[in-house]
Amino acid sequence: MAHPSAAAARRRRAAGPAPSLTGPASDVHPVLRRATAPPAALDLLAQARAGLDEAAVLETSNERYATAHLAALRTAAAVLAARVQPEPTARRRGRIRSAWEVLPEIAPELTEWSALFASGARRRARAEAGIQGAATRRDADDLIRDVAMFLRLVERMLVLQPVLPQPRQDPERPGDRAG
Repeated sequence: MAHPSAAAARRRRAAGPAPSLTGPASDVHPVLRRATAPPAALDLLAQARAGLDEAAVLETSNERYATAHLAALRTAAAVLAARVQPEPTARRRGRIRSAWEVLPEIAPELTEWSALFASGARRRARAEAGIQGAATRRDADDLIRDVAMFLRLVERMLVLQPVLPQPRQDPERPGDRAG
C-alpha cells in the first residue's frame, strides 16, 4: 500500500506538464559557482578582510578610519588585479592615477563606491599623519560599515559568479538530422 503523501505527490506531478529541459530558462534562478579569480586578487581580499577586522577593534578614531580606508583600497586593488589585462606592448607610462580613478573604467558598476572612497582619501592622509580630530568616531564607524558592504559586494563579484544552467543538447532530436 502506498503512503498517502506519496499518492498526493504523484497526483500533483500529473496535474501539470513536465518542465522542459530545453525550453527557456527565464524562470531558472542562477546557481552560484566559484569563479577562477587570480590568486593575487584573492590574497588582496583576504588582506582587506583582515584590515577591516583590525579597524573594528582599534582604539583611536584616526587609526580606525585609516585602517578601514586601506581595507577599501585593497578591495579595489583586488578588482583591478582580477580584471586588468597587461598591455601587449611596452608603452610609455602616463601619469600615475589612484585606484579610485581607474576602478570606474574597469568596473563601472563600482563607480559610486569609488567616488565615496576617493572622497575620504584626504581624511585618511590626515588621520595617518596623526592630525588631531582628522576622523571622528562616527566617521570611522560609518567608514567601517561602508567598507564591509563594499568588501562583501566585491567578494561576491569576484569569487562567486552566477551561472545559469545551460539547456541540455539532445543529439538525436527529430528534425535535427540532415535528410
